[in-house]
Amino acid sequence: MIASALGWALLTPPGIMLTILNIELVAALFGKRRPPRIVDNERPIVTVIMPAHNEGARIAPFIEKLLPQLGESDRLLVVADNCSDDTAAVARAAGAEVIERQDPDRRGKGYALAYGRDHLRSNPPECVVVLDADCELEAGALPLVAIMAVKHGGAAQSCYLMRPNFSSPMVEISNFAFLIKNRVRLRGMTRLGAPSLLVGTGMAFDWRLFVDAPLATGDLVEDLALAIDFVKMGKPPLFVEEAQTWSDHAAAADTLVQRTRWEHGFVTTARRNALPLLLDAVRNMSFGRLWLGLHLLVPPLAFLMAFSFAILAAGAMLTLLGASPLPTVILAGALTITTTLLVLIWAREGRAMLAPATLLRIPIYILWKIPIYLRLIRKPETEWQRTRRQGEPSE
Repeated sequence: MIASALGWALLTPPGIMLTILNIELVAALFGKRRPPRIVDNERPIVTVIMPAHNEGARIAPFIEKLLPQLGESDRLLVVADNCSDDTAAVARAAGAEVIERQDPDRRGKGYALAYGRDHLRSNPPECVVVLDADCELEAGALPLVAIMAVKHGGAAQSCYLMRPNFSSPMVEISNFAFLIKNRVRLRGMTRLGAPSLLVGTGMAFDWRLFVDAPLATGDLVEDLALAIDFVKMGKPPLFVEEAQTWSDHAAAADTLVQRTRWEHGFVTTARRNALPLLLDAVRNMSFGRLWLGLHLLVPPLAFLMAFSFAILAAGAMLTLLGASPLPTVILAGALTITTTLLVLIWAREGRAMLAPATLLRIPIYILWKIPIYLRLIRKPETEWQRTRRQGEPSE
């Protein structure tokens, strides 16, 4: 009896997490597609805010690619934030409007965005688009995401992905996991009728929402915190999959550093907000808040799979000691469904990110990420760090 009770207690949490994930994956694979409906004369006046920290060696080509997408009344505002290089001069020479900020005690994108917003208050646009200095909006993405934000009086998130790169199996798998997080799961949430998350770049905001948004924070995942705030305000963000934003992957040596920052920030923010959102959803009978709270219960994919298999092994041991096999069977079934859905997603849209032979290295990738989760227990990441891209020297 005690062994059976322990088995249910151990295996129920990962079973719930996998079920939430599986529902999103099924919705993404088989749900009804709803393309955005827009007309040409809806295009708002846009200011693109580009926060940049020591991007002098890379920023010019991204500015040059963006400028043709701007209309006559649009602006590109680069916020050179705590830079020790020539970012500001390079951005001006490339054709951007530039302001500079120096405040080493208040570092991070949120502070840079707030500084840029304050600069715009005297002559505000209809829409603000946030684009990182190492990201590129595909042709047509800028007006599309801006139109959707203003049309709904809130925020809209483009589909932000890493460019395919086969330089390292770990990078390949990491980029595929990024696709699951930023395209597949957000698509699933949208088809379920839930709000989108914000993922940091390629984001558009109606100025009326942006002007009072809580931007000036040092949160590692200020985008996720902002999305939660908007949902609580009754302004859930939209996911606009047809608008694509691309970035190069991190330098191979820094991929683990980048994932540490993202995943520690996600877990910390989720831990703080999941339960309050669920309780608030029940009080207000809000499905959007309910599903967002459930979504936050699901840890990053590699952690979830490692945790689930470890608990499955523990459940098998308890079964040998006389516990009921039912919870172990249920968890094994949920894991089988998750694995099958991930393979289907890879076959449909992940081949460009992940070579077939690299699939066999996924268990190694999960082991490779264990230091992230051990550090999360001992000392979570709390400070923002800029991530180097492929071929870029250290600062």
